[in-house]
Amino acid sequence: MKFDLREKAKENIIVVAHRGAAGGNIPCNTLASYEIALKQGADMLEVDLSLSLDGELFLFHPGMEVPHLGLPLPFALRLMPSSAVKKLRYINGDNTATQFGIAAFDEFLEEFKGRCFINIDKFWSAPEKIYRAVARHGMTDQVLVKSKYSEKVLGVLKEIAPDVPYMPIVTDTHPHHEKLLESGINYVGVECCFSSDSAEVARESFIEKMHKDNTLVWANSIVFSHKKQLAGGHSDDTALTKSEADGWGWLADRGFDLIQTDWPGMLTDYLKKSGKYYR
Repeated sequence: MKFDLREKAKENIIVVAHRGAAGGNIPCNTLASYEIALKQGADMLEVDLSLSLDGELFLFHPGMEVPHLGLPLPFALRLMPSSAVKKLRYINGDNTATQFGIAAFDEFLEEFKGRCFINIDKFWSAPEKIYRAVARHGMTDQVLVKSKYSEKVLGVLKEIAPDVPYMPIVTDTHPHHEKLLESGINYVGVECCFSSDSAEVARESFIEKMHKDNTLVWANSIVFSHKKQLAGGHSDDTALTKSEADGWGWLADRGFDLIQTDWPGMLTDYLKKSGKYYR
């Protein structure tokens, strides 16, 4: 099966499950959370990667050892050998150890090969190692990598992974679009962060321009901090506590092709019931 983000976006809005679908005793970034996200209708899984002391890749968000594992500072996965990492267990919301360990990246890739799109966060911590792992599993068309724009990033992509789909992460404006179109990398679209509906990247004219150039637009309904909104307040929080139409519905109506959420099941259900899911 050939994966193509542009073609998929012609069929339906792409629902991106941020770290899977976590809750109760099931922590994020676990194989279980990703399986659940697919059951809930997610089209893409967002994963975080960390390196162990001896260079093995694991599904874990760097710097989250305290809240996710209950480890005291200064413990960090990057300071631990892989043999020790494999013995760790995630904790749940009640600070109680679960049965879920930290999955190796190779294990994750084999489990989800051919099943969905995958956004690899923290790709830039070890781009060559990560790319080789993805290529070894024959999954370069399944993955997407993102970053803030820089000449260094372009250089790394051209040298190591010119075939991997890439999106720059921008705030309010996107001044590098034309250059990226001519860059020789697999530039498929842009992740748009904005605090106001009037921001350039939130305007219908901008989204229409991106679509005309066969590029996609990504919005984040996830909330890292309520003090810094990623999509002008059209968030999971807004959708779940105030108005689905003003949260997820606004992003869909504006023309965003991908929406990253912490509630993939409810987002998918809303989009389908409202008739906004299929293009």
